[in-house]
Amino acid sequence: MIKLYLAEDQEMLNSALVMLLNLEDEFQVVGSCRDGRQALEEITRLQPQVVILDIEMPSLSGLEIAKKLRAANQPLKIIILTTFARKKYFQEALAAKVNGYLLKDSPSDSLISAIYAILEGNTVFDSKLVSGILNEVPNPLTKRELEVLRALKTKATTKELAASLYLSEGTVRNYISAILSKTGTKSRLEAVNLAQAKGWL
Repeated sequence: MIKLYLAEDQEMLNSALVMLLNLEDEFQVVGSCRDGRQALEEITRLQPQVVILDIEMPSLSGLEIAKKLRAANQPLKIIILTTFARKKYFQEALAAKVNGYLLKDSPSDSLISAIYAILEGNTVFDSKLVSGILNEVPNPLTKRELEVLRALKTKATTKELAASLYLSEGTVRNYISAILSKTGTKSRLEAVNLAQAKGWL
């Protein structure tokens, strides 16, 4: 019997995945939760062979859990299951030596197939994610433009931006104009959303 643990903060999806995995004769879900810190404690105690982690959860993210498990030399397989096809997250997952990275919009049987493949010593990464990263346009923004873009997430006005970055309002406007031009976006919000989706921030 293959012991599995699931950490997923969306209650409906958590329940559905537990049911799906338990339908497989060789699988036994020994625990599940919706909180990162609780997940880490229970994984350490229950010693499953495979853990399936969402990225964004209360207390600890799935990536933080993966790093802590690897640092503790836990002999288990780690699969990240997420809605986020972000390069930054994927790179963090690779650095944490996860065994799989799957997107939630994948067919349900792909998770089961991935678990078997990983237990045989393979790594499984979502093909859409890998091809998207390989075909991704490099980040066109300078370090300073990225600083302005990060500040845009919390500062509403040009005046606030200028004050927080110790720049003149005219200089800030020039940076914003360059950001919109380079990213092909029409507004500050659109530029921020694009940069976050691309993993530039």
